[in-house]
Amino acid sequence: MKFSNGTLLASLLAVALVANAVPLKTDPAKSMVSASFKQMNVPVEAKFTKFTASIDYDAAKPDAAKASVEIDTTSLDLGDPLMNKEVAKKDWFNSAQFPKATFVSSGIKAAGPGKMTVTGKLSIKGKTTDVSFPLTVKTEAGKHTFDGALPIKRLTYNIGDGEWKDTSMVADEVVIKFRVSAAQ
Repeated sequence: MKFSNGTLLASLLAVALVANAVPLKTDPAKSMVSASFKQMNVPVEAKFTKFTASIDYDAAKPDAAKASVEIDTTSLDLGDPLMNKEVAKKDWFNSAQFPKATFVSSGIKAAGPGKMTVTGKLSIKGKTTDVSFPLTVKTEAGKHTFDGALPIKRLTYNIGDGEWKDTSMVADEVVIKFRVSAAQ
């Protein structure tokens, strides 16, 4: 088979672009996702112990970045096994029917040195909404650390049905905080 110089160059460029599009490898030991809220006006911080993050990021082209996160809703650790079982039930996450919460970016824009604005779709308990939040990124020795916080209203996603819709017991405001450490 014979290639023209233009065809060969285009093929090599396509291969190079695909090679550079490899997502970063997440370091689970240095990454975390948590939810902060108030219960009876007392601050509570609970961590999700099972999640995956896929980040395609090149510091030279931050606007081309893409990210997705999948969280196992049964993995929320409130520090009490009975409470952990309770939040997996139908009135809260309904983890039997909706075992995963997901975020998929639709746009990531540079917002200054080490800062970005991320937009995308957040899906929890079968409800999907458009969200936007600030993100900071630090790069050191080839490793990237992405930090962010996404405020949501739990009732938007039907988290806390029935008697739990009463926001005097558990506040409607929840902040999903995350840190993802990743490298090539």
